[in-house]
This record gives sequence, C-alpha cells and structure tokens, in this order.
Amino acid sequence: MYDLAIVGGGIVGLSTAMTVLRQFPHLKVVLIEKESDIAQHQTGRNSGVIHSGIYYKPGSLKARFAREGNKLMINFCETHGITYDMCGKVIVAVDENELKLMDNLYERGVQNGLRVKKIGRSELNEIEPHVNGLGAIHVENCGIVDYSEVAKTFKKMIVDHGGEIRLSTTVEAIAECNDGVTLDTNKGTIQACYMINCAGLHSDRIANMVGLETDMKIVPFRGEYYELVKEKEYLVNHLIYPVPNPNFPFLGVHFTRMINGGVHAGPNAVLAFRREGYKKTDIHMKDLFEVLTYSGFWKMAIPNVKEGLHEMVRSFSKKAFLKSLQRLIPDIEENDIIPSDAGVRAQALKSDGSLVDDFAIFQSERSLHVCNAPSPAATASLMIGNEIVNCLPKHFFKDNSTQSHEG
Repeated sequence: MYDLAIVGGGIVGLSTAMTVLRQFPHLKVVLIEKESDIAQHQTGRNSGVIHSGIYYKPGSLKARFAREGNKLMINFCETHGITYDMCGKVIVAVDENELKLMDNLYERGVQNGLRVKKIGRSELNEIEPHVNGLGAIHVENCGIVDYSEVAKTFKKMIVDHGGEIRLSTTVEAIAECNDGVTLDTNKGTIQACYMINCAGLHSDRIANMVGLETDMKIVPFRGEYYELVKEKEYLVNHLIYPVPNPNFPFLGVHFTRMINGGVHAGPNAVLAFRREGYKKTDIHMKDLFEVLTYSGFWKMAIPNVKEGLHEMVRSFSKKAFLKSLQRLIPDIEENDIIPSDAGVRAQALKSDGSLVDDFAIFQSERSLHVCNAPSPAATASLMIGNEIVNCLPKHFFKDNSTQSHEG
C-alpha cells in the first residue's frame, strides 16, 4: 500500500514526485511510467526553451508559473550542475501589420512583470544581423536547457529520497473507494491512498477511468522541425520568433539554438493521427477515431481551416516550410536545412471547440489530475509540482514536515 501513486514519467510527474518526497520524506511514493524510460514524449522531444511567460494572459497559471518557474529552473540547474544558457530571445515584426501586434505583446510582457524591451531595425540587426524585421521585442530572461537532463536529475532525487519508479507499467483501469485508489496495470495491481495523474498525452483517459467529467479531450498536434546545417548555424545568435497570430494557438515557425549544439527551425502544427504520432505514417485507429468523432474538434477546425491547410502544406513541402523561415532570415536556402525529430503537443480541447489556454488541474475525492500541461510546462514544472503538493488533502499526510520549495 502506497501513500501516493503518480501516473506519468514526464517532467511534470517527476517534478511532482520529487517535490512530495522533499516535503514529506516519510511518505511511500510510487511513480508509474508505461515506457521503458522516463521523459520519452513531450519532455524529451521539445526545443529546450526556458520560457519567460510573455505570451500568456496576465494572471493565468501559465503566466505566473512560467515567470516563477523560469527562476526556479535556473536555480535548480545551477544547484545541480546542469548546463543552461540564458541567451535571450527576439520576437520579430516583419511587416507593418505585425508592429501593432508586437506592441500588444510587449504590453502583455510588461503586465507579466518581465524584462522586455522594444527595439528597432538597427538594434535588431546588431543582435541578429541576418534577421529581416522592422522591429522586435527583446526578451532577456529566456534561455535554453536540455530538459531530459533535468528529468534525469529529478529521477535521481526521487530514488535518493526513497521513492519507487516502475517503468514499462501501463495503467489499464482505476477504482476509487473511500479508503484509497486501486490501479490495475499490465504488471499487477497497485494500491495507494491517493493518485496524481500527470499522464500528458493520455491524461484525459486516466481522468475518465475514475469517472471525472472535465469537458475536454486531448488532441495531439505534431510539430515538425528542420535543423540548420552546421555551416549555416552562424545565421542565428539567439532565439528568433515571429510575432504570433493571435487567432492561432501556436507560436509559428522559429529558430532555436540547442544547448547541445545545433539550431532547430520550426515547428509547424498538424493533427497527429495517433497520440504519439511522431511520423506522418504513424496512425492509430482508436486515437484517430476519437478525434474525428469529437464535436469539439470540428468546431475548432472549421473556423481555422485556412491556417490548418497552411500547416499541412508546410508538412509536405520543404519549399513551403523554407518560405516561412525566409520571412525571418532571407539568406537561408533549401540546402541549408535538413529534417529533424518531431514532437507531439498534448493540447486539451473543450467540447465547444475552444482550446484550453491555461494549465488545467481537476480533483476528485482520492485523485488529482493535470489535464492540460503543454508548453511552457517544462519551464514551469517545479512550480506545477509545488502547486500540486499545495492542492493535496493534508489529512493524508500525518507528518507536518517543514515545507521547502526548490530554489
């Protein structure tokens, strides 16, 4: 019998387990992961950006958790010797129409308490001489890290604090009762006083297993990347983003320096035909059927059909993808980019067709469910872990240990 079972071995589940054990070291905690290792999906397949929080609605969990999580992540990396680089970011307005949008985004950054600065063409060219733009927002407190390394450190700390990690263990059914939770898995039954669902791409399904009504479904969007050939990496000094389309939930193709070397360009955003569909040929009929029979998907897709078609064209046409990149850096040519690994974003979608634009956490009597945690969840993972611990029913924890926050 465990005090706490955590489902999901991505960075949010790992951060939560680590935070619980640091605050309540007497608890018996098990983390359950269906893959043979941790951080195999969103955590290990993102661009490694330490986000600032500029894009998110002031007062939202994303805005607050990204801003504070940014600081906690830097402190964590420094404490544990994990390499990071606060290289900064420019968000570039390419034409007159984008200048107004850029001003609105700048005001949002100010409201979110960030160090942001509007710069003109000449100052932009001093920072990024190969970028085409009328102006930009310079965001200082933005950087890069390898979140797989962060996740490995979380894992080590969990084990060092007495936690148990069960890999290759898939949850097949869950039953809540008055005195605990029973999880049936492919490797036997696990019983716990309380369960936390951090299952990412499958978080809605875990919530459904306990009968929780969330009015949302995870819709997987594949983000496809190219990378610059080594001879052209000099074209990018920092992180280079376009001004995002406010009517589209993704940030547009951008350039990201990677902490282990190289420069990634992308992603686009296309519907994945399976929840872990990293290739165009990855199809899972159950996953696809769920999306195509979900009314919320069509309510979202039909008004955005033009943008969706653009994303699909970029998925199948290197020339179209290149054209998007050339809006920011005109000197890039077709031979300068080569395909790279894709990722899948677990985006929650409501039945009315609206995308869930903030982190979403639900609770039942014996469980807590993180049902929407796409980007910037990696940046915010330490803050999310703290928030989850603060939400846990205190009567389950007999020891009133002094709580401490990672810093």
